[in-house]
Amino acid sequence: MREVVAIVRINRMNQTKQALSDVGIDSFFAREAQGRGKGFVNPIVLKGAEQGYEEAAEVLGEKGKLYPKRMITVVVEEADVEKVVNALMAANQTGMPGDGKIFVMPVRDAIRVRTAETGVAAIS
Repeated sequence: MREVVAIVRINRMNQTKQALSDVGIDSFFAREAQGRGKGFVNPIVLKGAEQGYEEAAEVLGEKGKLYPKRMITVVVEEADVEKVVNALMAANQTGMPGDGKIFVMPVRDAIRVRTAETGVAAIS
């Protein structure tokens, strides 16, 4: 089993949910997150500062600013990892900075609390 964690833009959640559903993944977690990548400057804020908006210029001084994102977690069988990653990529890749990140990690075990099923049976 593998855990696939994706950090994506908030405005791509509907496309992301649909993409996962289209490949047969209906069970996942999504939660609010904040973060930033390597870039320190939001291009929209920079453009506003260039146009003379004082609020935008003030924000540019906040190098440590965090941006709202969504974190999606999916636990799947090894055979489904590629289709999950491909679906996440297709739904979130815009070619612009801030598209997000995807992490794939091993999961040693899973246990369904209601039935005490373990392993793959607990996630299927």
